[in-house]
Amino acid sequence: MAARYASELSGELAGKPLDRALLDAVAELADGPVLDVGCGPGHVGTYLADRVSVVGVDLSPQMCTHAAIPTCAGDMTALPFRSHSVSALVCLYAVIHLDADQRALAYREFARVLRPGGHALVAFHVRDAETQAGQAKTLAEWWGNDVDLTFRFLDPDAETRALAGAGLTVTARLDRSPHPQAEHPSERCYLLARMP
Repeated sequence: MAARYASELSGELAGKPLDRALLDAVAELADGPVLDVGCGPGHVGTYLADRVSVVGVDLSPQMCTHAAIPTCAGDMTALPFRSHSVSALVCLYAVIHLDADQRALAYREFARVLRPGGHALVAFHVRDAETQAGQAKTLAEWWGNDVDLTFRFLDPDAETRALAGAGLTVTARLDRSPHPQAEHPSERCYLLARMP
């Protein structure tokens, strides 16, 4: 799956102006290294790398082999990074694979690795034509491969509370409709949170 995923997603940011603007904002807010959590093939980190030092982490070692940025394999619920070691992190559409308890663990890890005053940008799907916030879809087949993937559609208010429970304060929120022909047709939310 990793090679096909990398091929399909490598140019996706070209059709997502709001994603690029938010990533630009994170780069401007960062005063040190940025962590791309759930980096997949590294397309988001590669976009950031022109402006900031960035490293990616993904559960799949195979995904990491396709990245053009430094990466390591690791679990976002137990990040392999020192406490207070990054100035910002981005996590686009990765927490959707975790249940509520796992997301709470991940958000605590985000807070742990961020420096005081650091920022986290978290993006997720909210709903599509078949699935509402709080529901999930599970795929057994994707692009001709057998998979066991669950995609959770999340409630922005619940995620704001979960981030707060980890010690992160949401400072900005963007809700948007899908970009035609550029992505899965789901409504999306972006939460920018800050460590005190």
